[in-house]
Amino acid sequence: MLEMLAASSGSIVNWSDLGLSQGIDLGFFTLRYYSLAYLAGIVLGYWHLSRMAKAPGAPLAQRHADDLFFYCTIGIIVGGRAGYVLFYMPEYLGTWEMFNTLGGGMSFHGGLVGTVLAIAFVSWRHGLSFIRVCDYLSVNVGFGMLFGRLANFINGELWGRPTDGTWGMIFCDEGIRAGECMSSFVPRHPSQLYEAALEGALVIVVMLSLFWLTRARFRPGLLVGVFTSLIASGRFVVEFFREPDSQLSEFAARTGLSMGQWLTIPLILAGLALVIWALSRKPLASGAPVKA
Repeated sequence: MLEMLAASSGSIVNWSDLGLSQGIDLGFFTLRYYSLAYLAGIVLGYWHLSRMAKAPGAPLAQRHADDLFFYCTIGIIVGGRAGYVLFYMPEYLGTWEMFNTLGGGMSFHGGLVGTVLAIAFVSWRHGLSFIRVCDYLSVNVGFGMLFGRLANFINGELWGRPTDGTWGMIFCDEGIRAGECMSSFVPRHPSQLYEAALEGALVIVVMLSLFWLTRARFRPGLLVGVFTSLIASGRFVVEFFREPDSQLSEFAARTGLSMGQWLTIPLILAGLALVIWALSRKPLASGAPVKA
């Protein structure tokens, strides 16, 4: 689509010319699309999880889905922010800025850890199978990833590396608004859209197809293994086109890989190990019993 826009205009697309705003101005408050993306992903994931809980062989009931919705939301926000501060902005430690999520700054890896801890707590609390609950939750993560990456694009943040391709876009530095981007700015990969496609749309299609069209949900660990290896591989690939965070550009140049790629490699290996383990075991006949 971007290539078609560029071809029709005869020049590189300027992000600020798209007329995108970072949120809805309510006068006294700006409702940011970044926040709405998190909310939309969580609500849609909860709705779909409730449908999954009614399917044959579900390891959880609706009341468990309600608990997961609450605790995973906390895990995503707290873990996502904590991961961002620890991995990307350690200078925020000990300051009030470490709690400020209004301007963005969330880590996928931190949010993942927070979500896993929330699942572990709910599973322990209700005596559920941890691995099977992870299977069911993993099917729904793609919704939030898709909306979140689209919100990154709308915000004009987390853009990619310079490119000579006709699909490249000129992004503005923070604080520079529409009409003020200089033509001398370097065209860059719209890596937010790459991430939306690989970490969001592709994950949604694959995971929903596996759950509803196959018996993958009766092989404990298979769904979460596929999800982990798929989304981590997508992130690893996109990092080649994404501009490293400014404070970590030296780290990327020194090690040959970005911080995101180094954090992603263990996830790819863990996901593949889970898939192999799940396929080596006999599938469940009709799913584990659940406490209603």
